[in-house]
Amino acid sequence: MPISSDLTNPRNFITKITQYDKVVNIPNSMTILDELLPISIEMGTRNLTGIWNFTNPGVVSHNEILEMYRDYIDPSFTWKNFNLEEQAKVIIAPRSNNKLDANKLKTAFPELLSIKESLIKYVFEPNKKTAGA
Repeated sequence: MPISSDLTNPRNFITKITQYDKVVNIPNSMTILDELLPISIEMGTRNLTGIWNFTNPGVVSHNEILEMYRDYIDPSFTWKNFNLEEQAKVIIAPRSNNKLDANKLKTAFPELLSIKESLIKYVFEPNKKTAGA
């Protein structure tokens, strides 16, 4: 799932899940666009081709993201969870949950941050300064 630092965009994954009545707490691979888009340009410069899992290393759950949101953006934010069976009753299309191996990308770009580190550096720290503004 792609994530951008623009928390005002209604299509942003984080913006979306903060609006849901309930979220399912499943870990997934995610992509922090602010970090990985410049890497995609560098991949072109280096002529790196083939199949790449274009995600930050590691996984993060919806609850972990919402905890960061609460800690950095809105201390009064709360949410509720539901399980996959409950979720299936209220969504239109089934959802997939994935853990992708980013070792190939990490080997080519050792500076690539883990998903949790990238969320803090590129999404939550920059937005903390403007929270509530």
